[in-house]
Amino acid sequence: MLKRHPRLAVLSVLALLWPGLALAQPKDKVTISALPFISTAPIFIAKERGYFDAEGIDLDIKIFNAAQAVAVAVASNDADFGITAFTGGFFNLAGKGALKVIAAQSREEPGYNFVAYVASKKAYDAGFRSPKDFAGKSVAITTVGSSFHYNLGMLADKYGFKLDSVEMKPVQSIPNMMASLAGGQVDATILPANNAIKLQDDGAGRIIGWVHEHTPWQLGALFASSKIVKEKRPLVERFVRAYQKGLADYAGAFLAKDSQGNRMIGEKALALMPVLEKWVQPKPSIDTVKIAANYMDPQGRLLVKNIYDQVAWGQAQGLVDKSVKAVDFIDLSFVKGHLDLPK
Repeated sequence: MLKRHPRLAVLSVLALLWPGLALAQPKDKVTISALPFISTAPIFIAKERGYFDAEGIDLDIKIFNAAQAVAVAVASNDADFGITAFTGGFFNLAGKGALKVIAAQSREEPGYNFVAYVASKKAYDAGFRSPKDFAGKSVAITTVGSSFHYNLGMLADKYGFKLDSVEMKPVQSIPNMMASLAGGQVDATILPANNAIKLQDDGAGRIIGWVHEHTPWQLGALFASSKIVKEKRPLVERFVRAYQKGLADYAGAFLAKDSQGNRMIGEKALALMPVLEKWVQPKPSIDTVKIAANYMDPQGRLLVKNIYDQVAWGQAQGLVDKSVKAVDFIDLSFVKGHLDLPK
């Protein structure tokens, strides 16, 4: 009869007493590229509350200052996942097969502030008071083809001014956009609420409107490298489950409204403030969050046809290659019940 090593015998007893011990495995190391905005909050929440750990994922978050850089990080395999706004550059990378959209991030939903139109103090004092009046103005954006570029394009289409009448100045990052406005180098910019509120509080600019009031749209998404979707689907499924838990916590804390349509910011929101204070820049206050917590579908469902429309607009502007087809890079299988499906 073979003798069992004493150490193995002890491990066997422990495995019987604590079955989970026998199944313990090293966590999968995963990287996500993101921006330090409230719109990334579900990822931050899921990390800090241990939802990724519970799914066997050791998550590293890489912070960037522009949406295009987030997409490039995933396309170049410097990150496994990304979460940010759509851009013309994103669609071109996705059209080449580098990226797969797997869930929704933020969207401009009526009644929820997210991205603001901000006029410089000088331009505001001179009468620039409405998003309808961007014609003839200089505007700081991150890059050509960015979500900020698209915001201007939607305004131009809605209010009948020519997009080329707006002098767009690409300055590569959100901090540079803020500095350009504060330094008087441009008449306006378009910024996430937290950043816009800071400029207004500092006296450098005035918020003249919100995107959701004029052109609601599916602003951003959670996406993954096509390689990880193909080769490690169970890992992607676990990642999405953790993300959805973060989304649910975010929605429960920041999106509830009373019968009059006013935000109900209570104990759940206060409990999550340390997470936002750790990750979001500029560091938000609870008063800022009451204004700036943008809408995200609690289940991560996309407005699918809207993404098709964005691709078509980019192609009409010469920003997106004609060969790109949204159907090829949107994977609807990780989240149930997506909205606005193309007919």
